[in-house]
Parts: sequence; structure tokens; C-alpha cells
Amino acid sequence: MATILHKIKAYLYDNVLTKDNPNDFTARTTSERSLNVQQICLSAANRGGADISASAMEHATELFLKEMAYQLCDGFSINTGYFTASTTIRGVFDSPSETFNKDKHSIIFQFNQGEKLRTEIPNIEVNILGVAESSAVILQVTDVKSGSVNDLLTPGRNLKIVGSKIKVAGEDPSVGIYFVDATTQARTKVDTSDIVTNNPSEIIVVIPELSAGTYNLEIVTQFTDSSMLKQPRTALLDKPLTVE
Repeated sequence: MATILHKIKAYLYDNVLTKDNPNDFTARTTSERSLNVQQICLSAANRGGADISASAMEHATELFLKEMAYQLCDGFSINTGYFTASTTIRGVFDSPSETFNKDKHSIIFQFNQGEKLRTEIPNIEVNILGVAESSAVILQVTDVKSGSVNDLLTPGRNLKIVGSKIKVAGEDPSVGIYFVDATTQARTKVDTSDIVTNNPSEIIVVIPELSAGTYNLEIVTQFTDSSMLKQPRTALLDKPLTVE
């Protein structure tokens, strides 16, 4: 029997991604916060999992990640044992002589769990906290042009947003869909005319002309199943999105 070393907490949400069973649920982990390289290195040093200082570990990690990115850009695959990474070209080539076209094709980096990480799964205990309180939640977004899920954004093209109680509705000035720059926190609001579909479980929008960078997606709405909420609530996608 595996020794339980880790615990994950999760809430259940209505599963709007499948249509065959209208009464099923999907579980989403509750993450206290996102850890950066510095925080992980500090934890390793404080916990006793590192035999060097946190600053030395951070420096070495940044050097490794920088070199890994360099090698990925040259087309090499990476296998750290904990994760694998590879470079993938997206898009259709209509003939054997067609060349790469940045307006039609795209490059993405794909990461998957490795064997060392998979061996940790039996050591994790999952605690289901019950059905989440009735609130708006974004479950998944798809960049229609590239087909990328929870990853890329193509400005000027459609983004399909799937969730629960996410319909944009209400008179509060803050109501709307926002792309928030992860670095500057600048907020770009989707024009109302660019909201193509606006349903409780699915929204389709035209992505604004965003500059290259990383963005967080927010939906602010007063929508609920019954009467409108007095105060707007915000649904956040828990994964960053990238404009290349």
C-alpha cells in the first residue's frame, strides 16, 4: 500500500464539457497559489530537500531552464524524467511544396508528465470537498484558429470559452470579458460587439488585438440562474494564455 505523502483538495462542478449525462460533475483542485522558481528553491532549502543554498539552486535552475528553451527552439525533445517537452508545428500544409507561413501555421511547446512524476501519483490523497458553491467558473478555452486548449491566443480570431454561469449580463460598468496582461496588469476589455455567442455555459468572442505576452482571462458578470446579482462576480481561468 502506498504511503500518503501529499494531499489535494478539490471541489465538484457541473460538467458542461459532456452532453451525455446532464447530472455529472468534474473535479477541480483548489490551488492556494502559484509557485515560481524562487519560491520552490526556498521551500527545498527550508524543507531540507536541497544541499545548496536557495539562491544557488535558483541560479542553477534558471540556467537549466534557459538552456532547455534554447534546445527546444532548435527542435530537440527534452526528457527530464519528471516531464517531457517537445516542439510542435500546428496548421495544415496544402501541398508538398508549401513552406511554413506564420499567418497560417504556428509553433507551440508541449509538456507532458514523465515517469518520475507519475510514480508520485499513488502517494497523493484526494479530498473531495463537495459541490462548489453556485458561482461562475471558466473550465476551458479553445483558440479556434490554432485548436490550442488553455494555451494560445490568436488576436482577431475566435476564442471559445466553456464554463458554468459565465453569461455576460448586468448593468454594472465592470461587467464584461477581460484579458489581463500578466506583467503590467493592464486590462483589455472585449468589445460588446465582439461577443459572438453569450450563453451560461459557452461564450465565443473575437480576441482583441493583443500584443505578444502572457494574459489571464476574466469574466465579470451579474448573471445567475434566477434574478440578477446585486454585485458582479468574477470567474478566472486558472491557466495563463499566450500571444506569440
